[in-house]
Amino acid sequence: MSIPSLPHRVLIIDDNPAIHEDFRKILGRGHDKADALQDMEHMLFGGNVAGAAARTFELDSAFLGKEGLDCVRAAVAQGRPYALAFVDGRMPPGWDGVETIKRLWEECPDLQVVLCTAYADYSWSEIMGVLGQTDNLLILKKPFDIVEVLQIAHALTRKYELNLEVQGRLYELAHYDNLCGLPNRVLFKDRLEHAISLSRRQHRHFALLLIDLDNFKRINDTLGHSRGDELLRTTARRLHDCLRSCDSITFPSQQAADSLARFGGDEFAVLIPDMVRDEDAGKIAQRIIAELSLPVDLGEHRIIMTPSVGIALFPCDGDTDDMLLKNADLAMHFSKRLGPGLFSYYQDSMNTAAQKRLTLENQLAHAIERDELSVRYQPQFNLETGQLSGLEALLRWHNLLLGAVSPLEFIPLAEEDGLIVGIGEWVLRTVCGQAAFWIQQGLWLPRIGINVSVKQVMKPNFVALVLQVLADTGLAPDRLELEVTESLLALDILQIHEALHALRKVGISIAIDDFGTGYSSLSRLKSMPIDSLKVDREFICGIAGSADDRSIVTAIISMAEAMSLRVVAEGVESASQADFLKELGCQEVQGFFYGLPMAPDEVESLLPRTVAGRS
Repeated sequence: MSIPSLPHRVLIIDDNPAIHEDFRKILGRGHDKADALQDMEHMLFGGNVAGAAARTFELDSAFLGKEGLDCVRAAVAQGRPYALAFVDGRMPPGWDGVETIKRLWEECPDLQVVLCTAYADYSWSEIMGVLGQTDNLLILKKPFDIVEVLQIAHALTRKYELNLEVQGRLYELAHYDNLCGLPNRVLFKDRLEHAISLSRRQHRHFALLLIDLDNFKRINDTLGHSRGDELLRTTARRLHDCLRSCDSITFPSQQAADSLARFGGDEFAVLIPDMVRDEDAGKIAQRIIAELSLPVDLGEHRIIMTPSVGIALFPCDGDTDDMLLKNADLAMHFSKRLGPGLFSYYQDSMNTAAQKRLTLENQLAHAIERDELSVRYQPQFNLETGQLSGLEALLRWHNLLLGAVSPLEFIPLAEEDGLIVGIGEWVLRTVCGQAAFWIQQGLWLPRIGINVSVKQVMKPNFVALVLQVLADTGLAPDRLELEVTESLLALDILQIHEALHALRKVGISIAIDDFGTGYSSLSRLKSMPIDSLKVDREFICGIAGSADDRSIVTAIISMAEAMSLRVVAEGVESASQADFLKELGCQEVQGFFYGLPMAPDEVESLLPRTVAGRS
């Protein structure tokens, strides 16, 4: 906040008209001692010379305490409150000085006050007993010197300015986002409450939009937080410009800024007032998505960042700020699960889904300690010889409250909540221990595959953990294959490369699971330490009736052969699928046609005894 250009307003409250005249002579424009004091102030404290010279006072007079209170009230109402008041100690027959000051501060707590008294009318303890502890009060004994008055006036009006500057800065820190300059959650909630109150009285509708950037964490992780901050500022600017350009809502420039907020992280909020039709919110959401999905240049990198948007409508989706925010958040997360760059209106069914998700989260967090997790093993066979080539370990969860929960439901949840790291370690120890036990019993097990999450691989201690588990269980590294999803290939992160190379160096195989569903590049595929590709079951299921699926499978197998990679086809359910894959040269298969996922005791009957020449 800059120093006001208008003169400071000073109020004189005294029952003696001569005193008012004295103050006017001392504090009026052009007083030689005032000019000297201003020059001295500039020499001591620096600052703009013109600003110091412009420090003049606008004086008003009141002859009784009540009259002074009326002046203060009027000044506050005009938006130009007094900076300083000189108040006489005795003003019979009305309020005395202390009572007057108490009333003035009730209207204007920031007012600097000088209590002028000719004798010791009050002790300091008596004054504090009435007014409380304060640093906004000085005592000036009559008769006073001209320089005293000038010094006090300059010092206290400057203190008033600084107080306003500090208050303004504190308000900004409390109500505005420091990075983007937008209102924050606190201020936005206040405006949302105001919108609810106004819309309720006027029977109007409005919409609340919550906007979250898809996969924003990837920007911070790969390009650094400074680039992430740059992206957030660009997003804020684009959102503001987009709201100003919306035809269906007449947003003046300031209203567009006031209707937009950053809640923190990569989440933004938009308030759309006075909607005529509910579908207008969807149109604005589409425009926001289109605007934010445009390419952004971050240094030498050009990226495309899509948003997910959730919409809640007043009053049908909630009549309080908390309910509207909760329902808009549910809709936004629903959009995010559907896919990037989408928007959703809130629906009651989302609450049911959210409650179910919360129950799943709470139960899954205790699944290990309750011994609710188990592993099933699905066999893999060599298409040419018909012999067992390996097993894939598949995680299962049976909860006392929920029953059997599908891996398609709980594994993505574990990924999002970070539970996958602990669960993944449990699976690794359980499977390696089971495999080592079978081998120690003289059963032949060529290879056992375990799915690992990107979040596991990203942990700094992942390689050490795998090696420690192998050492603890006694399983040889060449019997273990770690399966990672194709999405891992899209992450050009040195830590992932180093981890996979370190694991493969000790003899552990690396397989890419669900290959063909992601967007990995051939150059990335070539640079990664990979032993095999597992063709996603979606393509295998479609080879009977889809020429496109047959072409994709053919291309994957040909590419793998050229790169000396083993190919495993997942989800084989018929002889015709197996015959087609065999003709193409696919080495291995797994699926219901060959065997369902089995419990450990069922697997033992499938594993042959070790024979001479096999290890």
